Amino acid sequence: MDYSFIIIDSNATSCLQLQLMLKDYGDFSSYGTARDSQDGLNQIMKFLPDVVLVNLDGQPASYFLMMTELHRYLDEVPLFIAFSKSKEHAYDALKYGFFDYWLLPHDEMEIRKTIFKLRKLNPKTDIPVTLCLKSYRDYHYINTKDILYLKADNNATDFFMKDGSTISAFKTLKTFESQLPHNFIRIHQSYILNADYVSRINYGKATCTLKVDENRLPFSKTYLDRIDTLKQILSKNAVQAT
Repeated sequence: MDYSFIIIDSNATSCLQLQLMLKDYGDFSSYGTARDSQDGLNQIMKFLPDVVLVNLDGQPASYFLMMTELHRYLDEVPLFIAFSKSKEHAYDALKYGFFDYWLLPHDEMEIRKTIFKLRKLNPKTDIPVTLCLKSYRDYHYINTKDILYLKADNNATDFFMKDGSTISAFKTLKTFESQLPHNFIRIHQSYILNADYVSRINYGKATCTLKVDENRLPFSKTYLDRIDTLKQILSKNAVQAT
């Protein structure tokens, strides 16, 4: 399971360099970049990344204020890592709860030390891939990798499987929302889909098309922020053809 991150830095070259360095570790996924503290605050609250990397050169006070604001709005604030051309802001950064502080230019060894420390203190564990659907004395075990999507049916939920079969469970869609792995995203009051099977997002028609049988699932404005997140996830390893 990946550690998601956002970089806040007005220097595009620096952002790209750091993104490439983190990509080499294999378990870090970029949710994009931000230019300043206001843009950063918006991106953090929109995508809820695990890690935020901040260039403190410029207006460090605005980033410390941003952290204070995040504690007002979020139950769980991302882990912050600062970097700067000097040690001038190191004391304040640590006082405000930054996880680590790097000196520019980026040093591969220092980044590696931080990554290993992060993995040790905040290990990522995947939710089990097998889901047990229990009904009275009947136990049905299904592999979540084979689920295309879930659809609400009054107080029951239908699981649409990759092999074309449908499995019904007598629990609400909301019950399964927190039990499924991270690649399952709720896009509608009636639908949760497996992001691994999405082949197309059409904002104009408000639909997501699946790779299997070209199924088109509707998404609603209520869940538009999750669609934006899904687009970011799918785009991170895609070649953009314009």
